[in-house]
Amino acid sequence: MNKEQTENTAAENQETLENNIAEESTPSVELSPLEKAEAELNELKDQHRRLYAEFDNFRKRSMKERMELIKTAGSDTIIALLPVLDDFDRALKALETVEASPLKDGVLLIHHKLSSVLSQKGLKAMETIGAEFDTDLHEAVTNIPAGEENAGKVVDELEKGYLLNEKVIRYAKVVVGS
Repeated sequence: MNKEQTENTAAENQETLENNIAEESTPSVELSPLEKAEAELNELKDQHRRLYAEFDNFRKRSMKERMELIKTAGSDTIIALLPVLDDFDRALKALETVEASPLKDGVLLIHHKLSSVLSQKGLKAMETIGAEFDTDLHEAVTNIPAGEENAGKVVDELEKGYLLNEKVIRYAKVVVGS
């Protein structure tokens, strides 16, 4: 026998073995109509359970997405108001040197009302000065030598960062000590 005939015989033997295994694995006994109906019923019950679970997961996911959307629905408006809040902060710093006056009281009142309304909507200013530099919260503008005790810490804040419902909507622009 040559090499080609040996390979053909081996392939035929493998095919015959696979056919025998397939015939043995399929039951040759006929199922009664009652057993067929029970098997079909079990299959339909399984399909029903799977479909119900899939629908339940869809319902839960939709509710979660809806709640997330409601939480952040006003985020565009709040983000648009952040520069106004920054301007009020700058105005308050400028008015620190001014003695008590109706103008200063008015600016303080408006700043307080705007801040309280925004905080009720979930806005929170980040506390950055003295904190460890965190790339998830801060944007480093520059590094300055600040000694070993302030190495890797925020030394100065150039622009406040804000969280809306514990999600960063504006990163704090900071100076980091090295």
